Amino acid sequence: MPRLAGVDIPERKKILYSLQYIHGIGKKYAADICEQTGIDPDRIAKDLNDEELSSINALLDTNFVVEGALRRQVSQDVQRLKDIRSYRGDRHRRGLPVHGQRTRCNARTRKGRKKTVAGKKGVKG
Repeated sequence: MPRLAGVDIPERKKILYSLQYIHGIGKKYAADICEQTGIDPDRIAKDLNDEELSSINALLDTNFVVEGALRRQVSQDVQRLKDIRSYRGDRHRRGLPVHGQRTRCNARTRKGRKKTVAGKKGVKG
């Protein structure tokens, strides 16, 4: 199984799609990498030789922030927002949507499962 940027990529898929298994590489960057290294995007990942794999690795190391470094950078950015007590940092801290989405309905991905609150019983009097 080929390894790129410390990640095992699927060997039976085209290299264009295999590159997208690396955190931080999407469709556009995968196409750019194939173009810059001169590799046909339709080639199967296991058919690449060591020289081509090393050229992709060298390009990833020099031009892209991927995997662990990217995750660390994102978490540091979020932590900075929390530390300076910005609005966005406060939303991160509370576990609510950060980019202006509504929360009256939906927002279950950020808020988690519903927490049922006991309703007020009918008051007689």
